[in-house]
Amino acid sequence: MKKAVILAAGRGTRMGELTRELPKPLIPLNGRPMLLHILDRIAAAGVAEVLLVTGYLAEQMEEVAIGHGLPVSFRRQTTVNGTAKAALLAREWVGESAFLLTYGDILAEPEHYAGMRDCFAGTDGVLAARYVEDPYQGAAIYVDESRYVQKIIEKPERGTSTTHWNSAGIYVFSPVVFAELERVPLSERGEYEVTSAISQMLDAGQTLKMFALEGTWMDVGRPEDLAAAEEAVR
Repeated sequence: MKKAVILAAGRGTRMGELTRELPKPLIPLNGRPMLLHILDRIAAAGVAEVLLVTGYLAEQMEEVAIGHGLPVSFRRQTTVNGTAKAALLAREWVGESAFLLTYGDILAEPEHYAGMRDCFAGTDGVLAARYVEDPYQGAAIYVDESRYVQKIIEKPERGTSTTHWNSAGIYVFSPVVFAELERVPLSERGEYEVTSAISQMLDAGQTLKMFALEGTWMDVGRPEDLAAAEEAVR
């Protein structure tokens, strides 16, 4: 797993005025853009090159990423219509390699990425997950006793899930995922979603495993998340 794809095309509307003139991944944490903290952790896990999918205020994001030190390539999502379409832009760049897929607002530890890499052997993909009381705010992951994924449900209604595993927005995939990303239908939320591609992979009999995250993980989505995020990277 020497390649990583970071999806960072969105507007980040939940951040309010903070993203009016700044892409969300460039919001500073302890005086340094969040994106650079993410790149630090990915590099520490052994990733050697990154593809950044940009959109909103792309030039700002690209300028900052180039200064990190990791070799970074770019693709622009001109129509921001979902994570599946954003990830599909990486197809040619990825080639025949297994790759890490994550988002420009997800903070994790290097050990998380490395653990997912080690878990990938013999599978077509690995999904990171966090244990929660109710996964209604994300994607509910159902697994068997060996933590092989049985199904995934995006944004289930509150109180309806019989699993406590919530997708953490970090994946390792083989290139077979791109065929599924290409044929993902429009979801009920009006977007083309990576979750739909995962469901299609399962329907096709491909093997996916869940990796449970322990330690520091954050989805930095709202202004009230920033204090904890700064503490996490300190």
